[in-house]
Amino acid sequence: MGSETDGFASVRKRMDDGTLSQYLYSKSLAQGQTCKYKKPGGQKFPQQLLSKHPLSVESLPAEILVKIFSYLDVASLLCAGCVSKRFSLIASDNVLWCKIFACRGLVKRTWKSSAVDKHAESLAQISVQDKPLGYWKKECLRTWTSSGKAGVGQMLRSINKFTGLPRRTAEALKSLGVHWIVVLKDKSGKEFVVEPTGVHFHDTSVTVSWTAAFWPNLSSLTALQIHGVTWVHLDPSSKVPKKNWPRRRSLVTEYDLTNLKAVSVPIASDKLIQLSCLTPGLLMALWKEGVGITFVMACLHYYHLLERSTLGSATSQYQLPPHQPLLDDIDPDCGLHGYYLHIELHNNEESFMSGGFRNLFCKRDYIQNGYLRLTAISYKKTSEHTAFSGRVGLSWKTDGFEGKVQNCCLMDVTVLDDEEKPFWCVSTPVSLRPSANSSVCYDYTGQSLNLHYCDAEGKIHMVLEWEADQYYLTNLVLYLSTDKVNNWFGTNY
Repeated sequence: MGSETDGFASVRKRMDDGTLSQYLYSKSLAQGQTCKYKKPGGQKFPQQLLSKHPLSVESLPAEILVKIFSYLDVASLLCAGCVSKRFSLIASDNVLWCKIFACRGLVKRTWKSSAVDKHAESLAQISVQDKPLGYWKKECLRTWTSSGKAGVGQMLRSINKFTGLPRRTAEALKSLGVHWIVVLKDKSGKEFVVEPTGVHFHDTSVTVSWTAAFWPNLSSLTALQIHGVTWVHLDPSSKVPKKNWPRRRSLVTEYDLTNLKAVSVPIASDKLIQLSCLTPGLLMALWKEGVGITFVMACLHYYHLLERSTLGSATSQYQLPPHQPLLDDIDPDCGLHGYYLHIELHNNEESFMSGGFRNLFCKRDYIQNGYLRLTAISYKKTSEHTAFSGRVGLSWKTDGFEGKVQNCCLMDVTVLDDEEKPFWCVSTPVSLRPSANSSVCYDYTGQSLNLHYCDAEGKIHMVLEWEADQYYLTNLVLYLSTDKVNNWFGTNY
């Protein structure tokens, strides 16, 4: 867009006679210069105007630029808005986009070419410019974006009885062409964008990984953002997006990297890399030799993921609707029973364990240290113990290296309340660590591993025992924050 070849050259040839010429002539008169070129009225242009005062497109008055931009197609107009701040303002002109809004049939009335010009011109004097700058541009993009969402609402109506989430979330994300990018920002404000290299869909989450040949210096980075990206459908009849179609960003989550050691928790390592977890759900791998980034992996839970990946903006996240507590004076133990837990342990490709546990409850005596304790698997009841599939490990691969970090995986937790509404949903990297104490279950003689995860809303504690070349899940306890329960049910535990 910086050069005036092709698009702008052809545009100038199609401009109204005398528009640019009148500007050059008036500028020469103001400077008291003699004329060499003639304007349409017969007078001449200044002889050395082009040499002493070279013109560029960006130096033209706003009225001239609006006229030039009116000949551009939608994709070129959106690209022009990315050239500079001034171009961005002019390319968002309401009159331009009101014409496009009418020409594309985005209103119920069928417009003819001449009628569109007259309609846009009249609106420009009455109501178009009364709207905030960029209003009609947003209306066009909103309408085109929504045109690609036909049928998605129908996909999300069916609920999976095993997870409590929409059954076809993965299909809906794929049908919209949603993908996720990483945006790294340094101290100078420069952005470094990384496209995804791997996407794996699971029962309740999607795992996205990003690798790059060259990452920016970690010490210069201030923030890491994950954006959901969707194509703006400029042509509703085309199902496959074209390369020149614009993409819309929606901020999913953001991490502060100014003090990485303070916000990250080392969870596992192998000979080459060190894995650290950033809440929520981000896995960052660093080379042991030096401070460079190896890869980044994110666990994105399906809960409102479609909305968070499409309805936010490039600078702000989609805000979930506030929860209204449903008071129940009849039930004296409201908020203490009827919970459903679905949990899955997996890596980026295979699942190690997946299960659902219904009718979990907590007695008042079990409320301690600000948490409700709900036992899903008790080590005392061997009939509840569950076999694990294989050894737990997280595989990784870059352009030149690959490996597998043992006793590290990804965990998805979905907790539903007694009305089967999502209560606590989280996807996160976790690690299994050898137990410091001897096994409390005497049916197993092998190694004992513990898994422990905690955040502001809840905790998960899990114990695995090794026996007969296989791990067994012998203890699984869910802890829910009393503050979360009180806010959710309007209680006072």
